Order: sequence, then structure tokens, then C-alpha cells
Amino acid sequence: MSEANRAVEAIWRIEQAKLIAGLARVTRDVALAEELAQDALVAALETWPQSGVPERPGAWLMAVARRRAIDAHRRAAMLQRKHEALEQESEAHHTPDFDTALDEEIGDDLLKLVFVSCHPVLAREARAALTLRLIGGLTTEEIARAFLSNEPTIAQRIVRAKRTLKDKEIAFEVPRGAALAERLSSVLEVIYLIFNEGYSATAGDDWMRPQLCEEALRLGRMLAALAPGEPETHGLVALMAIQASRLRARTGADGEPILLMDQNRARWDGMLIRSGLDALARAEQSAAAIGAAPGTYMLQAQIAACHARARTPEETDWARIVLFYDALAAASPSPVVALNRSVAVGMAHGAQAGLDALNALAGEPSLQGYHLLQAVRGDLLQKLGRFEDARAAFEAAAALTRNARERTLLLKRAADCGA
Repeated sequence: MSEANRAVEAIWRIEQAKLIAGLARVTRDVALAEELAQDALVAALETWPQSGVPERPGAWLMAVARRRAIDAHRRAAMLQRKHEALEQESEAHHTPDFDTALDEEIGDDLLKLVFVSCHPVLAREARAALTLRLIGGLTTEEIARAFLSNEPTIAQRIVRAKRTLKDKEIAFEVPRGAALAERLSSVLEVIYLIFNEGYSATAGDDWMRPQLCEEALRLGRMLAALAPGEPETHGLVALMAIQASRLRARTGADGEPILLMDQNRARWDGMLIRSGLDALARAEQSAAAIGAAPGTYMLQAQIAACHARARTPEETDWARIVLFYDALAAASPSPVVALNRSVAVGMAHGAQAGLDALNALAGEPSLQGYHLLQAVRGDLLQKLGRFEDARAAFEAAAALTRNARERTLLLKRAADCGA
């Protein structure tokens, strides 16, 4: 690859989301906006190796894409009204040497694109794929590899998502009032879904996929910059940054998983921890400014902060963590929150207390096929010296997980109990 082509690729990574966002605002069609952006990329690949990279590459790409949009609409009489709107939009921002900025509304445009790509009308998997494509700038191949799928499946998922947005005539806007809270939760859910898939892969040979964690953290920071007054955006950034700080310590030399209490904390990323704690402080300040109670992401970030501040496992304030889980269960009750709380109770008040809390979840239907329920049971039983019962629980957990690395770890723990 030539130096000019590498420059185009690097600039494209930076400008793609802004370019698609600006074009989507004008065309009201995400699929068309992405197509026009790709046309501009092709033009750059053809032109820049000879002419050099322009001083304002993003503005150059936008000007070319807008002109392509105008040409396309001129060829389609049925879209004459849109053509006129596009032409007026182009004239308002055009200068002969392409030295135009990606107008001042670009922050709003990006925020609108985030809300559109994460719209609840789409399935969660489609939202995640479309967000990684439009906002994250990942290729279909990269998304397929990240989610252990194949390219045709991901490509069809993205195409259907864009078609749904067009058919449903989803407005290219940031929702207001009560709708904002509902839609914001969908956006945050998608970003955290992407992060969690990277942090603890649900299937495959690798326990983690760090690229997905990095993309989710980048998306979260972008959202926090675009919506600085929303406490939960900062809460999610704090949570992801603190959890991501442990990535290097979560696997051994051969890629084997290392559990939290066994990790070498010297390998935790201090810069990410400080970044996460700063984001948590911003979340708390934002919540106080509007009189809001801590949200679910802020509470989870506060739990993560308790681990981050403990220099050794023994210094962990488990009693405080239990209180945060109590608040989280009150704010957003779920079986998984209750399961995690039982772990904290076991650490704060003893393994039997943790097992008692866990046994209260025995009849929860949504946890019956969840491997971590059996893994937690095995851990608590092992601490109580009930090794045969613990071995059976670890084996049951291993049978339920779809991740090869995690299965190996669980079978090893089962074997240790048997020994």
C-alpha cells in the first residue's frame, strides 16, 4: 500500500462517521449517505495520490459526496424536491477549493446518527452491527470476525437494518423530553453490549476480543462529548474504562483466563483507571446538578471503582460493594444483578451467606441455562469445603459455556475439587 493510500485510509477512519452523519442529515437516508461517503472515498483514492492530501480532507470528502448526491438526484426527476434542498445545502457550504468545514452542526449530526443506528425498532444484534459500521468505521469483515459470524450474515443484517430505518421513516433527530431517556438507554445498551462481547466473549476460542472493548470505549467517549449533561453517558465511560484497565491482567502467557482475585494488579492500566475515576466524578457531578439518582451504569462504575482502588484483593471493600449492589437491585432489578450480589455477599459476610443468597435464585427461569450461576455455586461450595458438590457445579458450568477458554478453566477447577 502506497503512502498516499495509507493516508487516505487513516483519514477515512477519522472522518467516516462525521461524513455519513452530515450526509444523512441532508438525505434523510442512512443507506444513501453511506453509499455517497463510499463514493467520496473512491474519489480520494483516485485523486490524492496525484494531487496530494488536501489541507481540509474532511471538507474535501464532504464536498465531493454532496456533489455526487446532487448529480444522483438530478438524474431522478421523482426526487426533484430533494435535489433542490441538496443543492441549496451544498451552495451554503461550498467554496471553489473545497476548503469548507464540516459545518458547525456536525456534533449534532453525529449524535443524531448514533441515535438512529441504535434505534429500538432494530434488533439488538442489528443495532450493534450498524453502530460498529457507521460510527465505529469497522468493515463488515471486522464485525463478522468480532462476533464470530460470517460476512454474508453481517452484511445482510446491516442491509436489513438500513432498509428498516428507511421503511419506518425513522426521523434523523435527537429525541426530546421523555423519549430521550428511553432512546438514550438503547444507545448505552448497544455500546455496553459491544464492550461486554469484547470483555468476555460468549463463544469461540478467545476469552476476550480487546478490539471490541476499544471500539465501545471510543463510542462511549464520543457520546459523552456529544451529550455532556447526561450522567449515565459518563457513568458508562467510567465503567468501561475501569474494566478495560484489567485487560492485560485477565489472561496468562498462553491466553488462559485469570480471575479477578488472582490477577497481578501491577498489570492493571493506571492511566485507564484514572480516566475511569475522572469520568465517574463527572457522572456524579452531572447527576447532582440535575438532582438525579445514580443510574445503573454509574452504580456499576462505583462497584468497579471499589476494585480499582484496592491495591490488593484483601483491601477490597466488599461491604461497600454489597451496598452498591443493593442500590443497583432497587434501581434495575434483574436476576444477573442478584447473582453478582450473591458473590459480593459471600466475600463480605462469608461463603455460607453468599450461598444462601444464591439459593434464593434457584427457581429463576432466566438463569437455568446461565453457566455463571453454576460457576458461582461451585466457587462458594469450594470455599465451604464441599468439594464433591463444587466439582459437579463446575462441570455443569463447563457444559453450559460456549467459550473454549472458559470451559477449560471451569474443568480445571472441577478437577482441583476432585483432587
